[in-house]
Amino acid sequence: MSKPGEKQEWLQVAEAFEASGLTQKAFSAQIGLRLSTLQSWVYRRRRQAARKAPAVRLLPVEVAAVARESPVQLEVVLASGARLRFPVGADVEYVAQLVTALGR
Repeated sequence: MSKPGEKQEWLQVAEAFEASGLTQKAFSAQIGLRLSTLQSWVYRRRRQAARKAPAVRLLPVEVAAVARESPVQLEVVLASGARLRFPVGADVEYVAQLVTALGR
């Protein structure tokens, strides 16, 4: 590969690496470029992109009240990922029939 001469061309090489899905070593070998040169321009491109990222604005939050959970004696997780929760004193036979019916 002929060596890029301008900064914009080097940034395009770094961008091509990012899009390639290859390791830096594999990409640099594929295009005939020294690994350290590629690493330098990838670092510069990432640093430049980080400067362009918008600033995060955090807002204050106040917790007014904590919700209390009702007591749960039994929780069943179905194969589909659905969760069934039953209160203290639930009829276990009913739970078994329900789980069987939902499993069909």
